[in-house]
Amino acid sequence: MITIEELKFDENGLIPVVIVDAGSGGVLMLAYMNEESLKISIEEGMTCFWSRKRQEFWRKGYTSGNVQHIVSIKADCDRDALAVAVIKDGPACHTGAETCFFEDLYSSNIEPFTLDKLHGIITDRKETRKPGSYTTYLFEKGLDKMLKKLGEESTEVIIAGKAGDKEQTIYELADLTYHAMVLMAEMGITPGDIKKELASRYIPDSADSEEK
Repeated sequence: MITIEELKFDENGLIPVVIVDAGSGGVLMLAYMNEESLKISIEEGMTCFWSRKRQEFWRKGYTSGNVQHIVSIKADCDRDALAVAVIKDGPACHTGAETCFFEDLYSSNIEPFTLDKLHGIITDRKETRKPGSYTTYLFEKGLDKMLKKLGEESTEVIIAGKAGDKEQTIYELADLTYHAMVLMAEMGITPGDIKKELASRYIPDSADSEEK
């Protein structure tokens, strides 16, 4: 654990701050803090920046309501930049976008696969009902079929786990996750809803442990 005094602020007394989503890890925005705004952020538990344009403190969401609740603050190896993980109330960008980083400059064919992406694919199948798709088949069969498959996949996870087979357990957990997300799409539940519920169960104590 380092102290604020160990950070390296620039000649203007500022340090760049990358704001990331504590749930997805996605980059939300880039801003700057000085020593005082960093202290305010820590004391209030919400981001407070220094506006280089207006030369004043800028409490994110003060007028819009889109505040950012701080989960953690980490310094990079040179201690001249910060990464702040937050849980945000509303969009991060003043344009209304979820993140300030939405202007494409370059894209490769490499695309990360996330649960949010899987949810999007499943939701699309629900709406378009692509012929020959197993996901389409589940939506056409309905809730009872989905629940039956969840039960079957849960059993497979238990069997693999009991056998101590790590690779098979991963495989079965992937199947279970997929079928659970089909049920989520059927019921209008998003990954964000699950993250919010899990976050509500987290009660930090002096040992930084998780209690239910």
